[in-house]
Amino acid sequence: MFDSLSYQKLIQELKPYQATLVAVSKKKPLTDIEYALAQGQHIFGENYVQELCEKQPQLPQNIEWHFIGHLQSNKIKYIAPFVHTIQTVDSVKLLSEIDRITGKYHRKINVLIQVYIATEETKFGLDADEVLNLFDNGFSSYTNIRIAGLMGMASNTDNISQIRAEFKSLKNLFDKIKPGLDKTVTPVLSMGMTSDYKIALDEGSTMIRIGSALFGSR
Repeated sequence: MFDSLSYQKLIQELKPYQATLVAVSKKKPLTDIEYALAQGQHIFGENYVQELCEKQPQLPQNIEWHFIGHLQSNKIKYIAPFVHTIQTVDSVKLLSEIDRITGKYHRKINVLIQVYIATEETKFGLDADEVLNLFDNGFSSYTNIRIAGLMGMASNTDNISQIRAEFKSLKNLFDKIKPGLDKTVTPVLSMGMTSDYKIALDEGSTMIRIGSALFGSR
């Protein structure tokens, strides 16, 4: 069940940072999302294409859906007609495919470049040099996507110093590529989840992705 008290507390926490909340609703029923909507939340993140495609038509069409899971190229077509932002673009090939497929629907999708900042091999993303090379080459060939910023996930560790250092490195990279972002959207640095969002905010995050703190454990 969506925790309205935790939600209101979190919204107050975000105000000094002018940061945006993405409520991670994966594996949660429609009723939880509807309750969150009634509380004022309208940006939701989902990790699985099939689940997102099942939920989307059953809920209000003004929801801003963010895809935050690992995305396979052959599944882009299922979310391209409606998704607002894809936060997990972890290769140039995927970026090009999103642009190509989205063109068929005559709309634009915001994308975030996922950066690998953690120590776990299970996480995805480009490294800093690959991101800089990508931005050096420019995005003039992409006409159906907006490059809005970066996303990263810190290591799953209790070492606060390590988490802070990883977020700090992502913020430094964000500052370097910021001039190359799409000028029609507000720049986004998406970092921080339930376990580490306070550190992320201190290090410059403009968007946090919160699930269990709002919806409870899965």
